[in-house]
Amino acid sequence: MKLAIDFRHEAIGEIDAAYEWYSEQHVGLAEQFLDALLKQFSEIQSTPARWAKLYRQIRACPMRRFPFVIYYQLFFDQVTIIAVQHGHRSPRAWRSRA
Repeated sequence: MKLAIDFRHEAIGEIDAAYEWYSEQHVGLAEQFLDALLKQFSEIQSTPARWAKLYRQIRACPMRRFPFVIYYQLFFDQVTIIAVQHGHRSPRAWRSRA
């Protein structure tokens, strides 16, 4: 069973910014990023406890091909995406959202 997924508005902004950046780098790269991101979201929905807790029940799921980490919180009936952050940013940048 896949859990519902909810997004913090900051995470949506991060996804939009990454998509725009990749679209400026190479034709089709933004779509590849989005496909990889959607696949990771699907894996999180299917097996949300797979990734370790880092801080206040927040878990981190690194993307495979792209240098981003998806930070999320697991609730009884849903997963909330807290941040989709580039791996070079400080891992504490999203903590104010928790």
